[in-house]
Amino acid sequence: MELYVSLFVDKSILGIKEVQIIQWFVEPGARVEQFSKLCEVQSDKAAVEITSRFDGVIKTLHYEAEDMAQVGKPLCDIDVLSEISPEDEAALGSTPEQAGSPSSPQQPQKAAEKHQAEQDQEPPAVDGPPRSRHSSLATPAVRGLLKTLDVDIRSVTGTGKDGRILKEDVQKFAAARSTVSSTSSTSPPSSSPAPSTSTPTQTETPITLSPIQSQMFKTMTRSLSIPHFIYADELDFTALSRLRTQLNNTLPTMKDDSKATPPPKLSYLPFIIKSLSLALSSFPLLNARVSTSSSKPSLIFRSSHNIGVAMDTPQGLIVPNIKHVQGRSILDIAAEIARLRALALASKLTAADLAGGTVTVTNIGSIGGTYLSPIIASENEVAILGLGRKRVVPAFADDGGV
Repeated sequence: MELYVSLFVDKSILGIKEVQIIQWFVEPGARVEQFSKLCEVQSDKAAVEITSRFDGVIKTLHYEAEDMAQVGKPLCDIDVLSEISPEDEAALGSTPEQAGSPSSPQQPQKAAEKHQAEQDQEPPAVDGPPRSRHSSLATPAVRGLLKTLDVDIRSVTGTGKDGRILKEDVQKFAAARSTVSSTSSTSPPSSSPAPSTSTPTQTETPITLSPIQSQMFKTMTRSLSIPHFIYADELDFTALSRLRTQLNNTLPTMKDDSKATPPPKLSYLPFIIKSLSLALSSFPLLNARVSTSSSKPSLIFRSSHNIGVAMDTPQGLIVPNIKHVQGRSILDIAAEIARLRALALASKLTAADLAGGTVTVTNIGSIGGTYLSPIIASENEVAILGLGRKRVVPAFADDGGV
């Protein structure tokens, strides 16, 4: 007797509504075990690998690579071979639709017919060298380049390990395509018409947003429903600048209670984050969140200062957070910032790194600018701190001198 179950993207872990299928590690007919890797998905926050909860055989993949999968909808169907634990059996029985057990005996047959129809619609194979089973694998950065250049990943021959597609492969394919296009459009010389004096027409080139950019658009649009109050001021960094210089000169000899390795040089950001945590201790309202679950809105105060830091990555803006800042030292905060930044650039941030933020810090000083009006992007926060660029300006002292 066959029993079909379905695997889903866990909404409680990722905290999002849809993900992009980056690559499948299995195919229909493949045998899997518990904790075997099924696929890799890219959300607006990070790349996550989905593993199997059961032993069995893959029957149906509900999405192709690069498709957008809805959270809570089945990713694939598995024909279970071994016994199911009582916990899994209870989970399967609680929601028949989500558990994937057929509501009628014809459901497995329909799934098989659907898979067969999809196979019949596949385009015929083209002449050329046999492609590796990894030929459709690529990093999120490469997939972003594929979308930017409007290149089908199946048309590119990968030169990386196991036939994986690299950025250079995509760029070479795009360059060769442009050369062929320009050559085919060239016609033999003929009596050319008189040059046109009309104004050139506007050319518009659509580019599909990446998953992170798409989520940024949705988040910024949703933030318009949150009331904002903007307050701007200037701070004197003279004393902090001297302290930072002294600490950087003695940093190689300093030791911290934490096991984290501090960066070779301290920036101003760890000091600002620690100062913000001290301010939150004095004004805990700024660390709260608004609850609208009941008929009357209420404030939920939180004891831990999980301060998010907005980071610019090749895929877009993401906001991991530093947990329990109130109990961390300056060196520990600096080490955690360095860790999160390295993971963000490699698209390896985990769900734990991104969840649970209580207040956010964003900084435009690295690109210039003095004032900014940041938005509160999360409904679980009531405050965001925006930092501009530090600069030397003349000012009057208390005695009237400059």
